[in-house]
Order: sequence, then C-alpha cells, then structure tokens
Amino acid sequence: MIGLDSNILVRCLAQDDRVQSARATQLIERNFTTDNPGFVSTVVMVETVWVLARAYRLPAQDIAAAIERILQIDSLVIDSEQEIFASMIAVKNGRATFADALVAELGLTAGCSHTLTFDRKASRLPGFERA
Repeated sequence: MIGLDSNILVRCLAQDDRVQSARATQLIERNFTTDNPGFVSTVVMVETVWVLARAYRLPAQDIAAAIERILQIDSLVIDSEQEIFASMIAVKNGRATFADALVAELGLTAGCSHTLTFDRKASRLPGFERA
C-alpha cells in the first residue's frame, strides 16, 4: 500500500493545475486497485478539507461533496472511514465544521463519554460538552 498526501487529493479534486491535476488523477485512477489500494490518513483528510475551505474558499456543501467523492473511490483505503463519513454528514447538514465533527466522532469511537471544549458551536454537537 502507498500513502497519499493531501496535495495529491486536492489537485485531483480541484483540477486547477494542468500538469499536477492530470498526474494526481492518473495516480489515483491507474496506479491503485482494490487489491493494491492507496492509503489516505485521517490527517490527510483534515488537511484536504482545510485547503478546500481556506485556499479554495469552497462552501460547506461542496466540501461535503468532495469528501463523499473521496470516500467512494474503491481503490483507496480511508483511515477512520466511518468517522470521516459521519463528519461529512454533519458538514452536509450544516451542523459543524469537518474538524469539529471529526474530533467528536473520533472521541466517541475511542470510548470517550464526551469531549470537553470551550467552543460554543462545537459544544452543540453530540459527543461534545462545554467546559
């Protein structure tokens, strides 16, 4: 298995650089299979979402759609896939940022009763409690 960095995912999703976007798409579509998948870590997913939001200024609905496209690529293994999926749903429904939703989901998966936060918006999510 070979890991992918966020810049590969961003270039594949954004298609904004003729050379790098074509190469990123080719890497994902031609080099990986279900028997020989690429690996996307949780950190890479968070970085990808951050870049799409900050550098590309994509709205939450477009970011959720991008996450969904990544999750649907059968030739990629996504670390914490269920938590990533649940976080994408929270973004799609306008309930949270991707990072906040993922923090809550990962905490719940790890067995935390809740995650303490000073963040008012995050504290409205299941899995968080305001400190």
